[in-house]
Amino acid sequence: MRVIRVLIADDQALLRGSFRALVDLSGDCTTVGEAGTGEEAVRLTALRQPDVVLMDVRMPEMNGIEATRRICGDPSLEGARVLMLTTFDLDEYVYGALRAGASGFLLKDTPPVELLNAVRVVAGGEALLSPSVTRRLISEFVRRPYTARPVPRRLDGVTDREREVLMLIGLGLSNGEIVEHLGVSLATVKTHVGRILAKLGVRDRAQLVIVAYETGLVAVSE
Repeated sequence: MRVIRVLIADDQALLRGSFRALVDLSGDCTTVGEAGTGEEAVRLTALRQPDVVLMDVRMPEMNGIEATRRICGDPSLEGARVLMLTTFDLDEYVYGALRAGASGFLLKDTPPVELLNAVRVVAGGEALLSPSVTRRLISEFVRRPYTARPVPRRLDGVTDREREVLMLIGLGLSNGEIVEHLGVSLATVKTHVGRILAKLGVRDRAQLVIVAYETGLVAVSE
């Protein structure tokens, strides 16, 4: 059985210890390091090559969003996925974290079983983006002035069917729901998603939601 390597980044030692105990007792996950600052998280990720980084949003020296941006922007750390953790359920953190490349976003009071499942989902290359997070992401995008939004990226090479799948992802549909909507097999949907990721050069489903809005595939109400 594959053991998932986890790095814990939080400025509170007590919380790091609690997360470490939870991870190490899971049976299929192990802690490979602890970081108390954003800079240390970046350095240890490069050194230990974890599968998942549990990243606090608020840390000294460098916050978790900037640390996530550096980790996800480093080609040598392509295998590392970042799962953001915070006590603050705020829209700007969701948007900033996901645009930085995070694969998921959880509150620190998430039940232990759900947190471990989140680690497994993210380690498997999927994004942890619940409908509630998707709605907050959309709300934050709409709230920003049009001139402050990123320049929409092009969808060169993306087929009409792939655009349709990307639109449905942007609406928050799961693969199973896309299967029902399009009347195709799960394998077909997964193939489409994989090709879209490759063509757009993004890491996972979380970034695809943002692309769907930034390219106008999914309309927003101003």
